[in-house]
Amino acid sequence: MSAPRAKRGGRKKAAAETKSPRASKPRARAKAKTKKPAAKRKTKKAKRPAKTSEPETAPPDAAQPPAAAPNPEDVDERHCLPPTPNLGTRATKRIIKELAPELARQLPKDLGPATAERRKATENPQPAAERARYGHLLYQVSPPTDPDAERTEFRTLQRALLDRWWSLRDIETGPRDVVVVPSLSLDGFQLSEIEGINHYEERMLFTLGMLRRPRARLVYVTSQPLHPTVVDYYLALIGGIPTAHARERLTLLSTYDSTPIPLTQKILNRPRLMERIRHAIHPERTHLTVFAVSDAERRLANALGIPLYGVDPDLLPIGTKSGSREVFREAGIPMAPGVENLYSQQEVAESLASLWEAHPELRRVLVKLNEGFSGEGNAVLRLAGELRRVAPKKGSHKARVSALSEALETQLHFAGVNESWPRFRKTIERIGGVVEAYVEGPKKRSPSAQLRINPRGELEAMSTHDQMLGGQDGQTYLGCSFPADEKYRLDIQNDALRVGEILLSRGVVGRVAVDFVTVERKKGVWERHAIEINMRMTGTTHPIMTLKLTNNGEYDPSRGLYLTPRGEPRYYVSSDNLMSSSYAGLLPEDVLDIAAVHDLHYLPWKETGVIFHLLGAVSQYGKCGLTAIGATPTEARRWFDKTRAALDEETGMGSHSKRVP
Repeated sequence: MSAPRAKRGGRKKAAAETKSPRASKPRARAKAKTKKPAAKRKTKKAKRPAKTSEPETAPPDAAQPPAAAPNPEDVDERHCLPPTPNLGTRATKRIIKELAPELARQLPKDLGPATAERRKATENPQPAAERARYGHLLYQVSPPTDPDAERTEFRTLQRALLDRWWSLRDIETGPRDVVVVPSLSLDGFQLSEIEGINHYEERMLFTLGMLRRPRARLVYVTSQPLHPTVVDYYLALIGGIPTAHARERLTLLSTYDSTPIPLTQKILNRPRLMERIRHAIHPERTHLTVFAVSDAERRLANALGIPLYGVDPDLLPIGTKSGSREVFREAGIPMAPGVENLYSQQEVAESLASLWEAHPELRRVLVKLNEGFSGEGNAVLRLAGELRRVAPKKGSHKARVSALSEALETQLHFAGVNESWPRFRKTIERIGGVVEAYVEGPKKRSPSAQLRINPRGELEAMSTHDQMLGGQDGQTYLGCSFPADEKYRLDIQNDALRVGEILLSRGVVGRVAVDFVTVERKKGVWERHAIEINMRMTGTTHPIMTLKLTNNGEYDPSRGLYLTPRGEPRYYVSSDNLMSSSYAGLLPEDVLDIAAVHDLHYLPWKETGVIFHLLGAVSQYGKCGLTAIGATPTEARRWFDKTRAALDEETGMGSHSKRVP
């Protein structure tokens, strides 16, 4: 594209700009007489373009004007952040001015009225290559202001998903592109509460298994650059294709932003990064896959012009704690006693009093935000001490409500270490919550079942797990073992499939997990209660998919077992929370070296051993994750314990690491 012709008087202006500060003072005083607002003069000066033969874009490190304070009415309440800022540089405005005629004809009508002048300008369209490069910028400068238009655009893209979708079981050699954004776009909890939260983006590296297909290409976006050793490690796990062949089809991009806000929002704030994503893909054969879906992911899909493999954000209320209870009730499956759709401290206290009156045997109750992650967003209230004075049959309902309301402010035990009642209460008022009976029992477990609803409308059972929970009241997710106990794994799988049928009928697409609590009431008889639905990936997603990455086996839903291509079952123990202060300072290559010395690495010919994840977090936080795979449950546990012992021994801590049950 040739440089635009300078406007009349441009040379005089350029000469004035090159004068010394002293020489420019009269000019400044003359400008002051025009009584222009100071902010405008400052902004105009900050946006002065540098002399260059390339007028399209400013250099990445160019000074940017100070951002204006966001209008409180424009703040995105979902993430407590200002919306994506519009581009305002002169370079971008020139691009839009040059490309707008053709873009007005190519882009949806809801991006702006196609006036007679713009229609006339389409007689001289820009080359297709320029449209492909800059077409998305018009969306950034003039995003749709009508929510219905955004939804319409998204649903139009989603109709193309079926044509682009292929099952992991299909043998296809055709070209496919996938953009992976492992963003934790979850409402109702603070990302900063979880140590090393940005490194949780590494848990979707199992998607590199798609590169086993020789014509597939993958774009993987993270907050911070992935350590090269971590990338090499996962590429080496892919069987059936040379590592160099897979590497050539992998594009790694980063926002270079470690702030604890969702990755998708970081990408939306960086239109040039989105331009790089567009350069790396063919939109007509690409789809977007994410860890969790929110309104931000819908905006990103629209901006990139590719469909999203995931639930429509408008359906997300179905998967909240309140929505889950309504679905369980419709499916007719057992769930813990409780009350949903609560939005104030008074409603919570009233519901707790009614729940206690209906179940006088309760010793603890749960208060949960409608959205949470790894137990964050849960709190436990013990019905003991002073509260026993207003127990059922000992006090009036009014006195009980008053006492429980006071207890919420002073006696609630939060799963989040830095959580407080004032912040918790405000979140309830904003997104809602539930109260539930805390299921007690001498032998209690927390299993889950995982499903997949693909764009073809096919519902599949993917796995079952027994989750390992920790923390003061057993509300924090630490890890899992596969499969769930044979005494109840098919029962919870069938319950989950009944839930899946309802979700399928409502248009849900993507991964779904249903959590349960089971209690052995008598020998061999387990009572189960459905707890919640997660319409996203969870901590139990990446272990089963990592196992599949290594050997491309299959889950057998009739037996609830994972079978290798040779038909042999495999079991595993996995954790995201193997922690010790002594591990801090280890680099990813150090962990892999320790594993090599102690013969811990996964062996493809045996299909057993240890696979690590969260390696990027170990140096700063002393924290890493692993999946220990064995031919029997006992062997899997042995691999897990051996790995923990090896890390403790090599770092001089003996048995002082944080133990996972």
